[in-house]
Amino acid sequence: QVRLVESGGGLVQAGGSLRLSCAASGSILSIIVMGWHRQAPGKQRELVARINGDGNTVYADSVKGRFTIPRDASKNTMYLQMNSLKPEDTAVYYCNGVIKTTPVGTPWSQYWGQGTQVTVSS
Repeated sequence: QVRLVESGGGLVQAGGSLRLSCAASGSILSIIVMGWHRQAPGKQRELVARINGDGNTVYADSVKGRFTIPRDASKNTMYLQMNSLKPEDTAVYYCNGVIKTTPVGTPWSQYWGQGTQVTVSS
């Protein structure tokens, strides 16, 4: 099994910045893709950003130009750098990974962290 642990959430004023991290641990053979989703009360969970093994990224239209998703592959760690935060960014942010585990030949599986709360005030 793989465990994903998010950290870095908290309270911030509108216009401020936060940096989330997601550390993957366990019997990891390779990481195919990792990303961030978020869910606000009363709303569906939505994709925020995603990065694959080649470093290619995808961002939701609502966060383009404000968020980036750097990674440190050597540490199996992914980040979400959030700038120019808005109140509508308030949500629980979840780390997500599509990961192959040992032994060799095991198919990929999807894993989720338990979430970290981001609250943006006016």
